[in-house]
Amino acid sequence: MTRILILYYSRSGNVREMAKWIARGVEKHPGAEAFLRTVPPVAPVTRKSEPAVPDSGAIYVTQDDLKACDGVILGSPTRFGNMAAPMKHFLDETGSLWMSGALINKPGAVFTSTSSLHGGQESTLLSMMLPLLHHGMVFAGLPYSEAALVQTQGGGTPYGASHFAGADSQRPLDEHETALCQALGERIARLAHALKA
Repeated sequence: MTRILILYYSRSGNVREMAKWIARGVEKHPGAEAFLRTVPPVAPVTRKSEPAVPDSGAIYVTQDDLKACDGVILGSPTRFGNMAAPMKHFLDETGSLWMSGALINKPGAVFTSTSSLHGGQESTLLSMMLPLLHHGMVFAGLPYSEAALVQTQGGGTPYGASHFAGADSQRPLDEHETALCQALGERIARLAHALKA
């Protein structure tokens, strides 16, 4: 079984919804399994005290989840053209995985959601790509052979899946955005299977 970790942080639920579509794409590939995890929120001064298991949604990620997976897909809302602090906080704590080379040669990808159409989707995706490259992962985006990448009027970039949520964060994912989420999941599952072999 090829296991793909979909690790995300979501405040309004849009990134969480994208993660579910990406998981569907992962599981289109024979023998691939998606597992969703999230990161706890952080407070301005210290980490918030959170229960060990969230009240709803995906459970919190551990470094063991990263070690055990065959591929990683990171998702975060855009915060001033960058990933959200909770995701960055978690990634900053993965130095021991970097030292041991636990993620070397595993495929990785990224996804995001923004409230404004030009709110920094691509720079956010690039900010999440950097830690994956430092870990020695094989980064994969979305090729232009995906028809939805050319047809989209909302989200979608060659750097990874994206979603335009609207100023009130209430715009649902459209058909092109969901198609690109699934394509990204399926691509990472296919690459993970090939690299594992």
